[in-house]
Order: sequence, then structure tokens, then C-alpha cells
Amino acid sequence: MAQKKISPAKEEEITRTQWARYERARDNGHLDYVYMAQKCDEYYQGEQWDPDDAAMLEAEGRPALTINTILPTINTILGEQSTRRADVQFKPRRGGDEDVAHTLTKLYMQISDNNKLDWVEQQVFSDGLIMDGRGYFDVRMDFSDHVEGEVRITAKDPLDILIDPDAKDADPKTWNEVFESKWMTLDEIEELYGKDKADRLLFVAENGMSFGPDSVEYQESRFGDTETNDDHFGAGVPGDEEYRNVKSLRVIERQHKKLSRAFFFIDRETGDQRQCPDSWNEAKNKKFAKKYEMELVSRVIRQVRWTVTCDQVVLHDSWSPYNDFTIVPFFCYFRRGNPFGAIRNLLSPQEQLNKIASQELHIVNTTANSGWMVEAGSLVGMTADDLEEHGAETGLVLEYARGTNPPSKIQPNQIPTGLDRIAQKAALNIKTISGVNDSMLGTDSAEVSGVAIAAKQNRGAIMIQVPLDNLRKSRQYLAEKILNLIQTFYTEQRVIQVTDETDPLQPRIPMVVNQETPEGDIINNLTIGEYDVIVATAPARDSFDETQFAEALSLRNAGVAIPDDAVIQYSHLAKKAELAKRIRVMTGQEPPTEEQVEAMQINQQIQMQQLQLELAKLDAEVRKLQSEAALNMSKAQDQAEVAPQVRMAELQAKIEMNEKQLELRRELSAASNQARQGQSETSAAVKMATTAMQAAKNTTPPPQER
Repeated sequence: MAQKKISPAKEEEITRTQWARYERARDNGHLDYVYMAQKCDEYYQGEQWDPDDAAMLEAEGRPALTINTILPTINTILGEQSTRRADVQFKPRRGGDEDVAHTLTKLYMQISDNNKLDWVEQQVFSDGLIMDGRGYFDVRMDFSDHVEGEVRITAKDPLDILIDPDAKDADPKTWNEVFESKWMTLDEIEELYGKDKADRLLFVAENGMSFGPDSVEYQESRFGDTETNDDHFGAGVPGDEEYRNVKSLRVIERQHKKLSRAFFFIDRETGDQRQCPDSWNEAKNKKFAKKYEMELVSRVIRQVRWTVTCDQVVLHDSWSPYNDFTIVPFFCYFRRGNPFGAIRNLLSPQEQLNKIASQELHIVNTTANSGWMVEAGSLVGMTADDLEEHGAETGLVLEYARGTNPPSKIQPNQIPTGLDRIAQKAALNIKTISGVNDSMLGTDSAEVSGVAIAAKQNRGAIMIQVPLDNLRKSRQYLAEKILNLIQTFYTEQRVIQVTDETDPLQPRIPMVVNQETPEGDIINNLTIGEYDVIVATAPARDSFDETQFAEALSLRNAGVAIPDDAVIQYSHLAKKAELAKRIRVMTGQEPPTEEQVEAMQINQQIQMQQLQLELAKLDAEVRKLQSEAALNMSKAQDQAEVAPQVRMAELQAKIEMNEKQLELRRELSAASNQARQGQSETSAAVKMATTAMQAAKNTTPPPQER
């Protein structure tokens, strides 16, 4: 969507306001957060010594050991999260339909699979644990692959996100603003926003008109780096060659709430209301309201404004197409507006453990050559310096002058009493603070019973439940936002490929949503109704299937009639879904496929032909017996009457049975033909809808970039 031209005075007002709001958020907590987040990240990676302290120890020849217990501790919590899969379902609330809720659940699974949400969630969760408590999802519409857009979910760098300094709640709905700030080159700005704006920014930077050193980068150092120098907040003066060498500029993307007038659709029956898309004009709103028999009203609301600036240039400024911020936060711990992570409180005991281990190693190193006491001039063929250098060598022979005192080894320093206990306390403090005990780490001794290990694991799981509960809360926010995007942007008929919830490994199934029938009804109308989001935590699918398989076998062995297809569904067979479906078809629990119907019809036709031949043979045999009985009537009448009559009775009974079988085969064939016709009609409808949507995609021009 093309933007309106902004006057110079208005542009200056927007950019200065934007910069002032950014500075306020930066200086009210974000700079402190950046320092702590980078320190926690370094400790997780094993960079745990202050550079000055490490240099001093090296100069003294003393070791600087790193015993990184933070890494396995955090990885254990990450592993606990990866084993807990999230099941999201939608339940109808006011004006909601049960079938539509089921469709929404399937659509959420498809969106989750397309975005590899499990991996994105793991990244956000690890950011929250490691980067001092903050991880962020970003949820918005992407129009690169579909003309009407698809939901796209990504993980943002926590260092780039600045939240409202006045925020006291973890729910982003309560925030007034949120920033994304990142460094971009002039080439990147030109690609996204045009050459004109890139040229203007270059002019501003070269002529010393920028807002300051945090706006334009002339050297390698930048805001957020751990290493700074005297030129960090201002390098050079206008006119210096180095100053004019612009490397990157700070682009500030701010989503903030402002009062505005918006249109709403109101369902006359349910009272459900939903804001009209900002991209729709009044004529389209009225047409949509008339088509679905809804009221169209306007009211003043707090709407999201989307402003993107770089120094004194406005790159973008318009109302957001979304009802709320695109950012969904995950806070590991959150206390009255102060988020923090799992590593912050582990820094001190980890530092203590490193220093104690280094001191112990230093004492061990100095024990081998603690020094010598030598009387002056007593050594023969060796100086005191030679003794200092070779005094720790194995098999050393010392010769000293007759009448002098022999050289004696200086008693080495002993490891101070209790130093090992202090080290043990430091390691124990890390386990106590984090809640990750030996049982969770898998380092329990062999003497500990399995019951005791399980109990300790449960206690540890309780200790780390807070960040897992906060992740569940973030899942709730995320699902609500996805639902809102679906109901706002998935308004036209489209074919989606949904995942089978019973077996996600199987190929996706096509399903048509917002499909209008010839009678004017809408099938799978996603735009109407309100729905509750149910987020349940479940074990990982592999472990879940293994548990279900074992329980199913156990119940069958106990005499419970567990169906064969249910047992196979939880097995690890390569084609378990196909095998289970075959069993259901054989047992009459599921209609056969088109290929199976064709095979069954061919088999039925062959059997009917065989029955007809059998009936013809029986009729011929009956007629032969009747002729023989008439010719032999004069001979041995008693015997002749009995034998043919008995034989004809048997043949007549057999004919009647075959005729019944033939009639049954005909009925089965007719039913199979009817089922096949129904499947063909359904398949044809899906194919027609798919073809229509593809044609629309090929003929409809893509929307202009805003």
C-alpha cells in the first residue's frame, strides 16, 4: 500500500518523537539488560573469566580454570522442555461452531508444521533461559508464497527488542509500545525502502546532522558490544575521512498504540464483533457485512501505529494491519516488570568454583618444585639458578662441598584445610539454585535405588516448573494471536493442506475453508464466532507413542478388547497408518478406497458369473432327472419314484441357496458403486476448488509493498 507523502515538518516531528521514545526505553533498563544478557551468554559458552583477571593470572604463571557447570544445568532444562510437546485446541465459545473449532485446530497444526514451530519455540525458550530471561516470537502475515498471505512465525534476537519501560505485566496487550532496533547498511536500507531514502540518510550522516553516535556507526564498535573505547559515543568530527565512512545506521521499528476510529463487524445473532481489516475500504466492508448479514459500526479505539525511522528519515508510517503487536514474549522469570533468566543467580557460585579450582591446581603445580635452601658456595658444578631450573627433575644428583650444609628442599604449601569443601559447596549451590539435581543430570551413584532417583527427579522438575509454566503462558498468547490472524486474513475460499492429528508423519489432506455453496451457505467459515484456546502439555510424540503402545498391549493381554488398528497406530511400523486403515476396511470400520472398491467390484462380478454358471448346470441336471423319471416310470416304480425325487429336492435347495447368494452379491455391488460415486464426487469437488484457487493465485496481482 502506497504511503501518503509526509511534509518536512511532520517528518521531523515523527523522527524526533521516535528517537526520544527509543532513548527512554534504552536508558531505562535496556542497556543494563544488554550487559547482563551478554554476560550470561558468555558464561553459558564457557567464557567465564574477566579479561583483566585472566591476564594477571597468566602474567604470574597461575592457571585460570573454567569448570563450566552452567552448560549441563541449562541443557537439562532445555531437554525437559523438548520432551513436553504442546497440544493446542480451539473450543467454541459464543457463536462458535464445533466443526469450525475442529477445522481451526487442524489449521493451527498446519501453520505450526509450516513454520517448524517446535524449533522456533526451542530457540525462544533457550533465549529466555540464557539471555537473562527474555525471548521473543514474532507473528505476522507473509505474502511471498500465497496471494492472501500465510502466518509466519520467527524468533527475534532479544538484544534487538526493547519493551515498554512502563510495562508491569507479561501480557503484551497491556503494553503501550515495543521497539525492534537493529543496525542496517545503506545497501540493505535501499533494498527495503528505496534509493531516495538511502541517499538522504547518507547525506545526513556525512554532514554531521545525525542524532548521535548511537544512530550512525562509523567504527566497528556499536551499542550493545561488551568492548568499548573512548570513541564509542562519538568518533571524529564532521569532515574527517573516517567520519564520512558510514558502515551502518540504526533502524528503529516502533509499534505503539494511538487513538483512532475503526470499523467493526457485529453478528446480529451472537453479538460477536470483530474489527474490519485496515486494508479494506468502506465499500468492501459494506459488501462483506451485507453478504454475511452483519452490522457495520465505527468506534474510537486504541489502534496500533507502525512507525519505522532511521535517524531523521521516516522509512514507514501507517496504521498496523494487525490488531495488536506482532511480538509475543517469553519471560523465564517475571517479577513486577523485571524479567530475569536462569543463569543470573548462578554467576557467583560458578565464579567461586572456577577460582577455587584454579587455586588448587596452582598449589599442585608448585608442589613439584617448591624451592631449595642452599648454603652460599656449597654447590659443586652447579649454580643456584641451575638448581632452580632442574630441581624437580627425576634422578637429580646434587654435589655439595665438604664441610658445608647439604641443600634441603623447601616444604611445599599444603592445600588449605576446607578448600575442597568450599568447592563442593559452590557446586551444590549451583544445583540448589537451579533446581537441577544429580538425578536429573544422570550422575547419581549406583547405590541409589530407582525409586529414590525417580523421587529426586520429580522434586527437580517442580523446581524448574516456573519457566515451563511461563512458556505455557507464551504458548497461550501465541495461539490467540494466530487465531486472530486466521479470522482476520483467512476470509476468502482457499484450499489448505491439513495434518492428520493421529499420525503427523502421513501426507497432508486437502481441505477447503470458507467455501460458498450454491445455496449461499459457507462451509468451514473461519471468520465468525469466538473460540477459547486450550493449551495442554503432552510428552514428546515418540515417548508418548511408546507408552500408549505398551499400555495397549498390556490391556489386550488382560482381556480388554483393544482393536487391532489402535494397537498398530501406536507402533513404530514404517507404514502403520496404511496398515491400520486396511484393517479397518477389512473389519467394516472404514469405507474402502477407490482402488479397493474397484478390486471388490471385479471380484464380485467374477463370483456372480461363477454362481450363474453353477445355476445353469443345476437347472440342466434337474431337467435331465425329470426326463429320466418319466421314461422309467414303468420300471421298478417304488425305487424309481424315490431316487429322482430325493435328488431333485437336493438340487432345488441348492438352486435356492445360490440364487440368494447371487442376489446378495448384486446388492453389495450396488452399494459399492454408490460409495464409489460419493468418493468420486468429493474428490472432484476438492480438485475443482484447488484448481479455482490456483487460477485465482495466477491471475490476481500481488499486493504492493507498504
